[in-house]
Amino acid sequence: MDSPVVLGIESSCDETGAGLVREGRLLGHAVASSMDEHARYGGVVPEIAARAHVHALTPVVRRALDEAGLRMSDIGAVAVTTGPGLSGALQVGLAGAKSLAYALDVPLYGVHHLAGHVAADTLEHGPLPDPCMVLIVSGGHTSLLLVRDLARDPIVHLGDTLDDAAGECFDKVARVFGLPYPGGPAIDRAAREGDPAAVPFPRPLTGPRDTPYAFSFSGLKTAAARWAEGHAGRPLPVADGAASLQEAVADVLTRKAVAACREYGVGTLVVVGGVAANSRVRALAEERCRAAGVTLRVPPLRLCTDNGAMIAAVGDLLVRAGAEPAPLNVSIDPSAPLEFASLNPLGARGGARAAA
Repeated sequence: MDSPVVLGIESSCDETGAGLVREGRLLGHAVASSMDEHARYGGVVPEIAARAHVHALTPVVRRALDEAGLRMSDIGAVAVTTGPGLSGALQVGLAGAKSLAYALDVPLYGVHHLAGHVAADTLEHGPLPDPCMVLIVSGGHTSLLLVRDLARDPIVHLGDTLDDAAGECFDKVARVFGLPYPGGPAIDRAAREGDPAAVPFPRPLTGPRDTPYAFSFSGLKTAAARWAEGHAGRPLPVADGAASLQEAVADVLTRKAVAACREYGVGTLVVVGGVAANSRVRALAEERCRAAGVTLRVPPLRLCTDNGAMIAAVGDLLVRAGAEPAPLNVSIDPSAPLEFASLNPLGARGGARAAA
């Protein structure tokens, strides 16, 4: 019997996403962003994001169905981000997913947002090798993970950010440099005209006595701000500053990720999350992986940022692994740690492990 079509719903921040996946194949997806509404404030405003999800959710689901050439009745399971993320935003997505699952009489799966980013790569490059190293880099998260069977096995954290995430560093420095929000794409664009060696920004936590796989970008953010302050009364060489900052971030991320691959004998590195769209991060990861004999996998740009397809991909893996669905009274967890791909009660997690 064929696996069901899984609808995935993502609403953890400022993108409302819906995607449809069956047996590892992306059938259709759509995303609506409220980013323009947040830009005037220089960051995401939770109340605005939640209200935008309310307006966008139904149209986004319909657009995804239209792209796939499917009807609502073709959906056989629903997966939804239940954490981490903005509380109000998550509540909107979960309420919509519960309504659909109940109306269609299909199982519901609660999914960890970061597991979705990991699974996004499977929609382009097929199943993840077991094991693989995963570097998640986004506005709120920077983590280095050892991943085996994403649907069944616990996810091993080798290192996480101790303060600012890489994307958060880009956003905050961009504001100091007078660049628009979101800062990541703005830094990337400005860096094209700059010299990456112009400013000797620090490489945090890369010393021999530092925790090998932890990350810290708060000090780098401060160093960039101090450098900009040093140009008071003079034109700020934004392109050089952006290129140098981007080089520092890419250097730290890829250095630690490739070192972890070597230490753990892992032959594949998967780089995911919004910052995986950064051109220098991608280029330096490719260069260092090639030199180390490591296969690099990075999702296409359209699957790097938040989207419903990645949540559907996790739901599809859970369905095929025989994981127990979540109850309809499942709740959100805005600060959920990444331990398993599913964010269900312990009994459901046990069901997923037992299926192995």
